[in-house]
Amino acid sequence: MENFAEHYGSLYQTVNRCLPGIDMARIDQAVEYAREKHKEQKRKDGSPYIIHPLSVAEIVAEMGLDVDAILGALLHDCIEDTDASHEEIARLFGTTCAELVEGVTKLTRANFASSEEAQMENLRKMFMAMSKDIRVVLIKIADRLHNMRTMQYQTPEKQLIKCRETMDIYAPLAHRLGMQKVKWELEDCSLRYLDPTAYNDILSYLSAHKEKDEAFMHTIQDAISQRLTAMGIHSSVYGRVKHVYSIYRKMGAQSKNMDEIYDIYAFRVIVDTIPDCYNVLGHIHDLFNLVPGRFKDYISTPKPNMYQSLHTTVIGTQGIPFEVQIRTWEMHETAEYGIAAHWKYKQGAGEGQEKDFEWVRRLLENQQDTDAEDYVSSMKIDMFDDEVFTFTPKGKIVPLPAEATPIDFAYAIHSGVGNSMVGAKVNNRIANIDMTLKNGDIVEVLTSKAAKGPSRDWLSICKSNQARTKIKQWFKKEKREENVIHGRSSFEGEMRRIGLPLSITVDPEVGPGLLKKLSFDSWEDMYAAIGYGGLTATKAVGRIRDDINRALKAQNSEKQALQVKPEETKTDRHGVNGVIVEDIESCMIKFAKCCTPVPGDGIIGFITKGFGVSVHRIDCPNAQNRDEPHQAARWVRVRWANSEDQPFETTLELDCITRDDLLLDVATVMSTARVRMKELNGKDLPGGRTVFTVRFEVKNVEELESVRNKLQNIRNVIGSRRGQN
Repeated sequence: MENFAEHYGSLYQTVNRCLPGIDMARIDQAVEYAREKHKEQKRKDGSPYIIHPLSVAEIVAEMGLDVDAILGALLHDCIEDTDASHEEIARLFGTTCAELVEGVTKLTRANFASSEEAQMENLRKMFMAMSKDIRVVLIKIADRLHNMRTMQYQTPEKQLIKCRETMDIYAPLAHRLGMQKVKWELEDCSLRYLDPTAYNDILSYLSAHKEKDEAFMHTIQDAISQRLTAMGIHSSVYGRVKHVYSIYRKMGAQSKNMDEIYDIYAFRVIVDTIPDCYNVLGHIHDLFNLVPGRFKDYISTPKPNMYQSLHTTVIGTQGIPFEVQIRTWEMHETAEYGIAAHWKYKQGAGEGQEKDFEWVRRLLENQQDTDAEDYVSSMKIDMFDDEVFTFTPKGKIVPLPAEATPIDFAYAIHSGVGNSMVGAKVNNRIANIDMTLKNGDIVEVLTSKAAKGPSRDWLSICKSNQARTKIKQWFKKEKREENVIHGRSSFEGEMRRIGLPLSITVDPEVGPGLLKKLSFDSWEDMYAAIGYGGLTATKAVGRIRDDINRALKAQNSEKQALQVKPEETKTDRHGVNGVIVEDIESCMIKFAKCCTPVPGDGIIGFITKGFGVSVHRIDCPNAQNRDEPHQAARWVRVRWANSEDQPFETTLELDCITRDDLLLDVATVMSTARVRMKELNGKDLPGGRTVFTVRFEVKNVEELESVRNKLQNIRNVIGSRRGQN
């Protein structure tokens, strides 16, 4: 079992090594506070829970973060798992520390293995946290890294869930933040549980070839060191075998086994200055044979995650290819710890942070008007894939995702440039707008004030989520009517393709539920979303397909249950609630509250979902669509039965000119009419008007009209109408 003293000692040594001169008193205070709060808790392996915060804090210290981040790491589970509060932590350790703990707590509650909608929301929370204080996410990554190191104590099911989540979110995020060392460890830990057979096979192979690999690396390392020493270049040279997941990915990409994978060696040369980097590159190419097309200069054109190095692949006398990375010490720190290195070299991430986090702002912007599943997949393209580096005619670098086109380039400059684009030049030659751009291409966007805007085809041509989002936003704003027509056509085509009736969407009892499932207020809004590309017709129908099938099944069951038995006739049937439904025996009857029919009114019935037949007046607005094809099957003929003594509830609305005692006069008339009044209320309107609503019972329409005439004779009553709720 792990013990507290050992882990505290390790944290103490790491802090003093990585952050000399830091205030250890504050750290000791936080350690004791966390230890007390977690004293009743144990980890899965039975060790004291405090071991986890200590380990996370040590990882944060290795990143070179400041004392507030270390305190945040030590306390990151206190709000979530103990009775500690934000206010208490702020009082004891400062507001900054408390905000970091609160931010990590919110991310901890996010479940990334959930549905697409929830995953999009959780990613949005993470990017929002990054835009406010990057240390929140760095602490969370450290938290995940330690959990991955101790994953052996989790259940097999939990191992798979957490490892997939790590590969989908945390490892790519570490890559995008430039934290290569952390990324590699997260990937290797995940592979251990996601594909244990392949993981163990690669480890076994590397173990069996360890002596040969070490001999090869020593030979190359000595050759480089001796040459640079002889030339008076101060350097540090070391070699390594690429990490397990990198080899695993090469095997999959190249469809080869371990014996066929050669470029598994990488050497790093770390020097003092940038001129030394280029000087070393010349000596490497003099010592070994260059592999054409495998040189990359990430010093003059850094990656968006701030990574800088010279990369070249060469072949030695043994005929084995290997990669050499050449960088300065500061570049090395950035390559290892990414954005965290800012705290070491820039005393925090203030100066220059806006440029470094431009991609966070873009990701936050690009999530607008985007279908959740599209956003998650497109985000991975924007955020995690390889980049190409293009240039404007004035030499400004424009990084784009791999296989980007001039359309992506135009929208990366500005949405106005993209929307007015009519063509492009690449390397001073007219190019197709779907041309795939390469590293170093100089792109000039041709625009026109007379341009009619982007084409819908551009959505399938562009590769960046940024361009796709801006095109969708243009169509949403400028072409709503066209979007509705286009979207309706696509939606109805998809419904017909899978054999679903279009009428179900306008069913008053089914349609609203379908819209709620789709998260739209109206069908027109949904058609518009499909039209501008915010949602695909396939996904829209897919989300409501099961609901439609359930509704159709329920309707069919109701119709079968309401069918009249063949031997029965109309003459020997009795009404239910004073109403006979033609061709249906013994069904439940209810009177529609929207029009409150009474005997003598012309009526019609509507077969509801689960509540029998609803009886409406013929002139009820809700019965006016009964002749439409999608509604006709649910409207049935009904008639009044002979039941003169049965009372029926109805409603009258009185339009009046406001005066004193008007309510009393209405109540008096209702009393003298000898009808049972159920409700009487009034509402004053602007302009000196009042509306009274009277709900009462009558036996038929003749009695209703008699009461109505009496009410209309009241002074200042200027009109009346049957209630339409």
